[in-house]
Formats: sequence, structure tokens, C-alpha cells
Amino acid sequence: MDAELLTIGNEILIGQITNTNAVWMAQQLNLIGVSVIHMSSVADEREAILKAFDDASERADLVLVTGGLGPTKDDITKKTFCEYLETDLITNEDVLSDVTSFFTKRNKELTDINKKQSEVPNGCLVLRNKNGTAPGMWMEKNNTIFVSMPGVPYEMQGIMTDSVLPEIKKRFKLPFIYHKTVLTQGIGESVLSEMISDWEDALVEKEISLAYLPSPGMVRLRLSSKGFNETELKNKIESETEKVKPLIEKYIYGYEEYGKDQPKIEEIIGQLLLEKGLKLGLAESCTGGYISHLITSVAGSSDYYNGCIVPYHNEFKNNLLKVDSSVFEKHGAVSKECVIAMVKETILTFKADVAIAVSGIAGPGGGTVEKPVGTTWIAVAYGDRIIQKQFVFGDNRQRNIHMTAMTALNMLRKLILKIED
Repeated sequence: MDAELLTIGNEILIGQITNTNAVWMAQQLNLIGVSVIHMSSVADEREAILKAFDDASERADLVLVTGGLGPTKDDITKKTFCEYLETDLITNEDVLSDVTSFFTKRNKELTDINKKQSEVPNGCLVLRNKNGTAPGMWMEKNNTIFVSMPGVPYEMQGIMTDSVLPEIKKRFKLPFIYHKTVLTQGIGESVLSEMISDWEDALVEKEISLAYLPSPGMVRLRLSSKGFNETELKNKIESETEKVKPLIEKYIYGYEEYGKDQPKIEEIIGQLLLEKGLKLGLAESCTGGYISHLITSVAGSSDYYNGCIVPYHNEFKNNLLKVDSSVFEKHGAVSKECVIAMVKETILTFKADVAIAVSGIAGPGGGTVEKPVGTTWIAVAYGDRIIQKQFVFGDNRQRNIHMTAMTALNMLRKLILKIED
């Protein structure tokens, strides 16, 4: 079954709100074996909506529509559906009872405008809304199913969970769709592609598709397949995941299963520190405490995190981390010598077992020919062992900060696990 997600509302088109509904619905549909083939957004305009209905019916078996179900004049979805289906609005007594109860429980007056929420296209299957006043509506035309739901996320999610997904599963025999994602850090998309080219080519005959999902500091490799035997499907994907592992093992920091939260590198580091019984200290210059923010965003981080120094100026690298002034004179603050001195003192200051120190030119200014914007030195220490590397990330300040953090955390992970570059 192919599905299309259609959002109605000017607020999406002018960028006033983010369309989180489509992301959530696509994930839920995928988990039950429905393939989303198209997403679109249209304005609250009759002609645009009617055309969107026609276009969607040509592409999809199922069209999920959100938005435009409020009681005010600018919400025209129900009226437009009536025109499209050649029917009229009628009052549904069950919905009227729900709306009345909704206002009574809140000690609010039920106005005539609010009562109009109980009007639905004649002949539709009403999907009750436990969290609001606008019901969902299940309608059909020319072998295409249209489901209209409110745009308020928690209302839509309630209707989807309680009614839409169970109804789809009851009416149709659906395949299983399984995804598993390999999380990599420290390698670019094109180089990664070359390294796994033969493995990737062999996926075709196994009916497995591979998608590259790059983002600053990391590339996700998503393996996907579908079929009617769930166990065979999962085993097939897991087998291929194991085959690619030796090819790129030093870049893999975790795995993501579809429908579950993507494991974050700071969570993986935290679990590793807990398992090893290690304490962490940080010294951040160019990242300004961002790595510390990531570490402390994980619940329970106080069990392995001792603290951070953010010496943004050389004076405080000298005063707080005992970086000798001669280092700045001979090599500069963005240097191997500086981060080595920083990471050594961080171990001592925080009585830590492992430490990270970073110093760089985040930008957009401050670069030179020898050290352009984005030049960053990172040092990680575990006991007596120190690894230091230079990177040139680019000229975007926020991207540089993020990539420095991701790279530093992964360097520490590899050092602890004794994974050699």
C-alpha cells in the first residue's frame, strides 16, 4: 500500500511552524508496512486543495490529510471534501456529544461555532477525537482512501493510534518493512561509498536498499527491505550489517533501529564510561562548553562526569590549565602543543581517568593562511596515553563547533576501546 501525506495550512507554507506531523505519521505508517511515497503541503484555498486531492488519488492508495478542521472561516477542509466527494455536511450526534462533553468538563460555554465541529461529510466513517473537538474522518473515492485529521499534533497522534492504524491493519494485509541504520563518524560520504562499493552492489540481488544520510560530523547508512516474513527480513538485514562491519569498523560508533530513538554519541560515551568505571574531564576553548552540554544532557552523567574548564582566552589557559606562555609564542593556542598541555592538566584538575581538550578557530574571523577558519586541534587522553589530531572543518561557525564535539567524543570512544585509525 502506497500512502501520501497532505498538509493543509498557510502556516506551514510561510515557515511559521514546522511540519512535525508528516515525520511522525511517516514513521508510524512505515512500521506497519505502508510505504509513504509523497508528502505535500497546500494553502487554505479551495482550488489548491481540490487539485491536491486529485493529484494524490493518482499516486496513492491512502491519503492522510491534516489541518484545516477548526471552526473558523479560514478552515475549509471539510467543506472542500464535501465538494470533492459530492456530498453534504451533516451533524453527527456522537461527535456533538463529544464536543459538548469537552466544553462542559472545562466549564466553558458551547457556542454555535463550536457546535459546527460536529458536522462531517455525509457517509464518512467518523474517528473520535479524545483530545480535542475536531473528529477524524475516513472517506473513499475512486479506490483511494482519504483520512482527514486535525493538525494539532497530539490530537492527530491520538486519532492515528486509536483509530487509523488499527483500521488500516484490519482492512489490509501489509508487508513488514524493516530498517537498520549504521552510524559512522570520521569519514566522508564519498570515501565511505568507495570503501563499501562491492558490498553495496551485492545488496541489490538480496532486495535490500541502501541510503546514505550525511549530516555534519557523521554519515548514517540505512539498510531497508520489506517482505511478509518478519523474521527472515530482520535476519537478512542483520546478516548484511555484520558483513559491512569489518570494512568500516573503526568508523562505526553505533546502530539505530527504525521506530526507536537514534542513539546519540554522548549516550554511547556515557554508557562506555559507566561500564569501564571511568571519570571524564573536559577543557573546551573553541566549543565554549558545547561538549559539556552534550555530556550533561544525558541523565545520570554525574556518575562519570567530573567537570569542564572553558578557557576561551590564552590568559586562562595559562592560569587554569598551566599552559606555558612559551607555547602561545612558539606554536599558538591552536596547536598540538597547546591541546596536549590542556588535556594533561585536565586529567589532574578533575582527577579524571579520561579527558578531552579542544582549541580551534571557529570563525567566521580569526583565520590565517597557515591556520584557516575551521582549523581545530583535539587531544584525548586515557591514563598515560594521549592522541592528538588536527582538523580543518570549514568556515561555518556552528558547524565547526558541532563537528569538533562529534569528532572529539568519537576519538575518545576509539581510544578507550583501543580502536586504531
